Amino acid sequence: MEKFDEWNDVKKNIEVNEDDIFFKERDIFWAKLGQNVGYEQNGKGEEFTRPVIVIKKYSKNMLLAIPISTALRDGNFFFQFPFKSKVNTALLVQNRLMSSKRLVKKIGKIDSENFTKLKEKLVDLIK
Repeated sequence: MEKFDEWNDVKKNIEVNEDDIFFKERDIFWAKLGQNVGYEQNGKGEEFTRPVIVIKKYSKNMLLAIPISTALRDGNFFFQFPFKSKVNTALLVQNRLMSSKRLVKKIGKIDSENFTKLKEKLVDLIK
């Protein structure tokens, strides 16, 4: 059985959190993505977290983000890039609008060259 009840408890705490998280495009954060349905990317652990890349900052409270994984995947839905001495995969097809309340902790930044390539591949995927 999926962990929907546990995620609901975590989600309630996210909603009441009043802390301001400062973020910019290219930042990589741990984010609380939750227990999702079907093939949507889930967070892991007790807090349902997963690293994400901030693709677009719409306001101080809203952003477009893409989850990343250390599992290497190829194809139109994925973009591989180096981060923290490893090759990571951005899961382009899992891009999502989210509240900055989901962001937990900044863990780094994708370099500008790979960020430009990632955005180009994302635009091609959406076309």
